Amino acid sequence: MALAGTSGQVKQTRHEARNDRVGAQYADTALVSGYATSHDGWGPPARYFRSRLHVVDEVLGQCRGGDLLDVGCGPGMLVRHLLDARPGDFRITACDRSPAMIDAVGRQTGRHRDLRLSVARIEELPFPDASFDVVLATGVLEYVDVRRALDEIARVTRPGGLVVATMLNPLSPYRAFEWFLYWPALRLLGRAERLLGIRPDRRHGVRRSGIRALTSRRLSGALRTARLRPEDVVFYDITALVPPFDKVARRWTRRWRSHLETTTSRGRRGWLGTGYLVAARRAPDPELTARSRAIPRLRGPSASPHS
Repeated sequence: MALAGTSGQVKQTRHEARNDRVGAQYADTALVSGYATSHDGWGPPARYFRSRLHVVDEVLGQCRGGDLLDVGCGPGMLVRHLLDARPGDFRITACDRSPAMIDAVGRQTGRHRDLRLSVARIEELPFPDASFDVVLATGVLEYVDVRRALDEIARVTRPGGLVVATMLNPLSPYRAFEWFLYWPALRLLGRAERLLGIRPDRRHGVRRSGIRALTSRRLSGALRTARLRPEDVVFYDITALVPPFDKVARRWTRRWRSHLETTTSRGRRGWLGTGYLVAARRAPDPELTARSRAIPRLRGPSASPHS
């Protein structure tokens, strides 16, 4: 019993430490600004974000509009894009745990009649049940308790509503090399530079991110557990390059910017995607379905059995 209690305390401590790391990343306005500007240019982050935006656009093209929640909205790049590209189609709620991010959304969008802002955690959304026709969770599930987050997403999605979730692909060569070789090498180099007395702003290093990425199969299973039925899986930011060589090659090969369809795949090349998207539907409420079946259908006076 004592061992079980100790194990539980260790897990809780690790969870709190991870939560603190995640929260600290985007509480700083300078980091928020850096995250926003990384969407621009020709480097790996810009290609990743533009490729992801392309597949989100593709999936939302099947949706006419309605009430949309962007949870974990960040500085509002996707929100700004939707307001510009599909004016009047969506009544958007932008939600993020970071007040600094929500402030950035306000600066990006100004006072827009189709937008409301909310500071809240994805595991504890302050919205009534079945509030939204579309829920977007892009770039957020890697940093949270996925099962709790998906339960909340399912709760606020209307029956038949669309859920769009993205995740970094832990099986891609790019992510495996980045996480297990490149980032550790940079941290080791930074420690050596510290011993040599190099100024902190000149040292190499990578901030501890708190990322925990699931494979597409595991995320699809978690969606089903939350009564969200996966309908489509798309891998994006397809690349066989690994850091740091991708920085040079992607700046040199700029065709991707005008041909974003080449950066995505639903087929064999999918394993090369550094991220993926799953589109799912909220399952109908069993009680409502049973109730509708129990109510006899009335036939109008002019209806015929073959109409």
